Amino acid sequence: MNIERYKYLLGMLLVSAILATSCKGPGNTGELVGARLNKLKSNKTPFGMVLIPGGTFIMGQSDEDITFSQTAQNRQVTIAPFYMDDTEISNSEYRQFVNWVRDSILIYNFLNDPSYFVDMGNGERHIDWKKVNRDSPWESNVATVKDRLNSMYYQGEDRIFGKNELDVRLLKYHFEWYDLRSAISAKNDPTKTRSDFILRDTMLIYPDTTVWLSDFSYAQNEPMVEGYFSHPSFDEYPVVGVTWRQAQAFNTWRTRLFNNAAPGNKQQERVPYQLPSEAEWEYAARGGKVGMQYPWGGPTARNARGCLMANFKPGRGNYMDDGAAYTAPVYSYWPNDFGLYNMAGNVAEWTQSSYNESAYSFVHDMNPTYTYHSKPGDHEALKRKVVRGGSWKDVGYFLQNSTRQYEYQDTSKSYIGFRSVTRYVGVAN
Repeated sequence: MNIERYKYLLGMLLVSAILATSCKGPGNTGELVGARLNKLKSNKTPFGMVLIPGGTFIMGQSDEDITFSQTAQNRQVTIAPFYMDDTEISNSEYRQFVNWVRDSILIYNFLNDPSYFVDMGNGERHIDWKKVNRDSPWESNVATVKDRLNSMYYQGEDRIFGKNELDVRLLKYHFEWYDLRSAISAKNDPTKTRSDFILRDTMLIYPDTTVWLSDFSYAQNEPMVEGYFSHPSFDEYPVVGVTWRQAQAFNTWRTRLFNNAAPGNKQQERVPYQLPSEAEWEYAARGGKVGMQYPWGGPTARNARGCLMANFKPGRGNYMDDGAAYTAPVYSYWPNDFGLYNMAGNVAEWTQSSYNESAYSFVHDMNPTYTYHSKPGDHEALKRKVVRGGSWKDVGYFLQNSTRQYEYQDTSKSYIGFRSVTRYVGVAN
């Protein structure tokens, strides 16, 4: 090779290397480093969540689609940064929601004790939760209070051996949200008002514990029905028997609980908690790994020592081979490279996205999702929501990062749970 040509090529390589290492994204210039660090100090990662850095990945099947459904064609998409729960929502976490609704109904509807309220002016009053925690009516020995507590229990022939059991039919939660997509599509319609796009829902929020029997006709799962959600032994197990709409209610409550804790402090407010889109879910499950089938990589469900990496149905049904007969505690097994546990197996997870077989062909390539707020009279096909991750009762194929399933939004199962995502207002990327 000519020595001059060699020097020229070497010089070009050096220039390319310098250019490659000197690329700067927005906000990455040296003079802004201090400002960014100061900003990040006020944007703490929410408790129990991890930051999922933004990035681009190939969404869709990374292995053979054994069902030949062809509903997940490969596509390159980009995801903005977000925070995600490092585990599935546990029984103890969801029980906080149930107990909040229980106490609210007791205090508002039955107790009628003004000492449990804070006067907000203009005729408004809110429950004084500090007093509730300090002086719980459930532990009161006052005869009138105990008499009113009875209204929260099953009555008459619904009682077993006279035992006081909470009447879960009373536990209804009312929540509201603004349908931004519908509002934007009608923004030039002078006949529409803001109230036309405020949607409201009131629903029972106690998990359906009967799913352990209704999902499996000939299985001895009565102990799971009676104790899985209520017994403290299962506190750190993932909540199941929760519909997509109940997950929406939980996230609404979670958002209000956090943002009402420090009223007026806009700096600490978060964008509402919600379920992840299926694109966010798949991106988070991959943990930054390219072209891998499972959150831990692949190509098999076992590590180098032969240990199973998730809770599922290995082989022909050796359920105990992975260490759990049904579900496992939410911090079981190794997390993926983003620090997320059980993105494959344990329980499948609801996503925010509506299910459409051809969604990959028409959604945007930046934060893609397909959403539809179904109405009561809509066809059942419009009430399908994407479910990801596979569960304790599924074979290995359903644990793949890209495998898509769906379930109807009002359906609850013993193998479907959820986790949430959120963002801070003004989060630094």
